Amino acid sequence: MHAPAPDLPPLREVIRRHGLEAKKSLGQNFILDLNLTRRIARAAGPLDDVDVIEIGAGPGGLTRALLAEGARRVVAIERDPRCVAALEELAFRYPGRLTVIAGDALAIDPAPLTLPPRKIVANLPYNIATALLVRWLHDIAAYARLTLMFQKEVAERLAAAPRSAAYGRLSVLTQWLCRVAPVFDIAPAAFVPPPKVVSTVVDLQPRAAPLAPCRIADLERVTAAAFGQRRKMLRQSLKRLGGDTAALLAQCGIAPTARAEELSVEQFCALAATMPRRAGD
Repeated sequence: MHAPAPDLPPLREVIRRHGLEAKKSLGQNFILDLNLTRRIARAAGPLDDVDVIEIGAGPGGLTRALLAEGARRVVAIERDPRCVAALEELAFRYPGRLTVIAGDALAIDPAPLTLPPRKIVANLPYNIATALLVRWLHDIAAYARLTLMFQKEVAERLAAAPRSAAYGRLSVLTQWLCRVAPVFDIAPAAFVPPPKVVSTVVDLQPRAAPLAPCRIADLERVTAAAFGQRRKMLRQSLKRLGGDTAALLAQCGIAPTARAEELSVEQFCALAATMPRRAGD
């Protein structure tokens, strides 16, 4: 394991020197407790011989932990120029092991920036966390593991079972491709500034193969239709997909009176694999 650089300044000093007051518009909430950031880094499993992608690295608290835990290389994607400058100072202390990418994570495909095996470990900006995860699911085979922090409400949706209030489109898409395990909660007081919600670190381990065969674009369409009108019976909510809805449900062995929250991930996959394709698909 690599030893942490002995002469790193305290994070509060870095924040003061670079004027890093958190910006609400960027969804910034910094963790300054280095024991906690080490715990997050360890939740990602062994990091030796792994390239790690971090999104929204801020002043570098989690970045320091990932490097101290032995990551082969960390690629930190950060859109705030103030934080980029602070991270570049940290990169100078870890020659060849930290690369800072200035830009919007929603516009960057992180996989080509790293070598396999690669993991994503991040305290995600809450305003783009779900959008980022859905994007990564489209290329999930590129990653060995994702260890991500979400609002507790979102974490519950990721892990939710059928027939529960939290079960929805995000549950189906994520569980189709990953094993989902909430790891631990983090209280608002651990952040600067404190958010109004509890946060949860979630471990996402890509499956060797999806739970059932279908195309992700088709699964996105069928879950959008079903959960877009989740209180309606499927015979009604799936009409927007076109074709004979009753025949589609019968072919998949699903009662037309069922509602979206009652179906398993595998049943949604069956619908996605059976429904009519759109022109050009």
